[in-house]
Amino acid sequence: MSKYTTGELAKLCGVTVRTVQYYDARGILVPGELSEGGRRLYSDDDLRRMRVICFLREMDLPIDAIGKILHEEHPEKVILLLIEQQENVLSEEVSAKQEKLDKLRELKSGLKSRASFSLESIGDMAVIMESRKKLKKMHWMMILTGIPVTALQWFSVIFWIVKGIWWPFVLWLLVAIPWGILVSRYYFRHVKYICPECHTVFRPAVKEAFWANHTPTARKLTCSGCGHRGFCVEVWGGDEK
Repeated sequence: MSKYTTGELAKLCGVTVRTVQYYDARGILVPGELSEGGRRLYSDDDLRRMRVICFLREMDLPIDAIGKILHEEHPEKVILLLIEQQENVLSEEVSAKQEKLDKLRELKSGLKSRASFSLESIGDMAVIMESRKKLKKMHWMMILTGIPVTALQWFSVIFWIVKGIWWPFVLWLLVAIPWGILVSRYYFRHVKYICPECHTVFRPAVKEAFWANHTPTARKLTCSGCGHRGFCVEVWGGDEK
């Protein structure tokens, strides 16, 4: 079994000799034995205990609390809970950092694709990235609600062709038309558009937006701020007031 002096133990745990001596004085890390010359010698068990103490101190636990935990009948159970708690905290921090990193990379990529950019351009990119998740969620909601309507459409068409019975198709129309109106109204009440010229964020009339030429991320609209007509980038707009 290995034996460690105070200095060796401090080096292995990344602390100062005075820190080890302080824990000894407080009675939470008493050396297993003394050498013939009176030097404190620590065992492998003491090394493991010291590392646990360092971990608990990194979690901002006071010395008195650490002493009480280590004197419990089953301190490992309490320490395991603390470790799991710290693991969850760190996982959340990593996720948050990764999300920020993804946003930075996306912003960097977007700015590189522009011949020139300004502070307004950076602001537009930030708005677009922030709203992308909400737009994606709304798009998925529209797709999922549209699946039964599409299934009914195919069923009614096939039934008409095979059986010569047309009323299921009429039933589909009675469902599809109200669904299309409701989904369209909901959609255009929850999106806005950024003008590429004056950077105004505006909400067009439903009629204009519905019939406008569009791509998956933009529509050709007339800006309410400067009057420019062209493709404007779609962003999340929240509920219509």
